[in-house]
Amino acid sequence: MNATEPVPSVPPVAVELRAATKTYANGLRALDSIDLQVVSGEFATLLGPSGCGKSTLLRMVARLSSPTSGGVALWPAQRDAVTPGASAPQHLAYVFQAPTLMPWASVERNVSLPLMLARYDAEQAAVRVRTALALVGLDEFRTLYPRQLSGGMQMRVSIARALVTDPSLLLMDEPFGALDEITRARLDQEIRDLWARRSLTVLFVTHSIHEAVFLSTRVLVMSARPGRILGEIAIDEPHPRTDAFRLSERFAALCHRVSTLLQHGSGAQP
Repeated sequence: MNATEPVPSVPPVAVELRAATKTYANGLRALDSIDLQVVSGEFATLLGPSGCGKSTLLRMVARLSSPTSGGVALWPAQRDAVTPGASAPQHLAYVFQAPTLMPWASVERNVSLPLMLARYDAEQAAVRVRTALALVGLDEFRTLYPRQLSGGMQMRVSIARALVTDPSLLLMDEPFGALDEITRARLDQEIRDLWARRSLTVLFVTHSIHEAVFLSTRVLVMSARPGRILGEIAIDEPHPRTDAFRLSERFAALCHRVSTLLQHGSGAQP
């Protein structure tokens, strides 16, 4: 490279797992020597058969569980610390499979919970809640209760609650799996748009090949238990992605590639 040419910038690493394993007390080996880097600003998706350890891996990144051996690091943090519990987590939020809302509290109160726990000033918290609800299109529903909302709207509340602290890293554990296909496709589009607008780093778990290909910048395919990273497929398609992409030959070809790798990992024949 010519000395006068600019050096291409490389996005910093946001999440790193080094030879991370997880074995439970009953002897069940859930994860086997996971090596993984997620760079800042990417939308990385974990895809694999049921029971392969996708959720376990996500919980380790969230510090809800510790690896049996190996390490997990979240950056920016102490770059020399990759042992369990040694590095301080960056600002992250976690969206679970179910909305996990408080049924006795309004939408507004549910979204404000992380701010209340962090002892935010009431006026500042109110502004953040309104902003988060506006991001997911629910500002007009802030006084309603979870029972008055559809499943898709409840999941939007859960996403707003995750976004209210303005995280840089968003962990999502199959958040749309229980929804109908129409609602799921709409929320896929919305979370993809939020990722782009907010410059988030997302680590997403799903069982759906089509969802993984539509959402991701990179799909990481895992083997059957004990889970390992079999391979990855870059989804080098521009934003925004629309229904036209879902219907394209390129989308079909990418889904076929992911499916072939997934079948190899599960031991099935293509």
